[in-house]
Amino acid sequence: MRTEIKFCGLTKAVDAHAAVMCGARYAGVIFAEGPRRIAAEAARTVLDAADGALRVGVFARADAEAVAVIVRTARLDIVQLHGDPSAREVRQVRERTGARVWAVMRIVGSAPEERLAELDGEADAVVFDTRVEGTLGGTGRTFDWAAAALGARPSLSALVVAGGLTPENVAGAVAALSPAIVDVSSGVERQAGIKDHERMVAFADAVRAASGRA
Repeated sequence: MRTEIKFCGLTKAVDAHAAVMCGARYAGVIFAEGPRRIAAEAARTVLDAADGALRVGVFARADAEAVAVIVRTARLDIVQLHGDPSAREVRQVRERTGARVWAVMRIVGSAPEERLAELDGEADAVVFDTRVEGTLGGTGRTFDWAAAALGARPSLSALVVAGGLTPENVAGAVAALSPAIVDVSSGVERQAGIKDHERMVAFADAVRAASGRA
């Protein structure tokens, strides 16, 4: 199975361009609180440099109308919702924005089956990320891929794997979960929001090798 790549937490146009040069299908910017947060106008400029990639904006517990304003300004294709969104919230954001919606599910061990069943098919993709109390994401920590592989997984929505991925470990995540997409931010950085282009290349090479498309 071909696994696509999303480079997230982009704050510089040069890094967004590098993402495309590495073969990334998705380029992501963050509108949630944190060191990689970016304003909508600046995000549009950054994402314009990722010509050919789908444009993803990451939000946390944001009002659907506020999200819609940013979607229009930054010209987003996809809204990624953190904060354990419900199926209703996914539908509201899709209705207000017309964008695709990815719902993040933070997990420890296997994915919560009831929540997964609620989101599967409602969200265009379900993102498995690491649950760390007190933070929504960007922790640089992995979850137990083997345990997650033994539990339920989305059958109607695409599976995205995030959380602590690096060039050194992404092959393990691909082997365990066969995700449609892997999502990396801090694992290819020199500092928060500033990418290391050599690590981006190494990450992309590792994904291609692990998913049989070297």
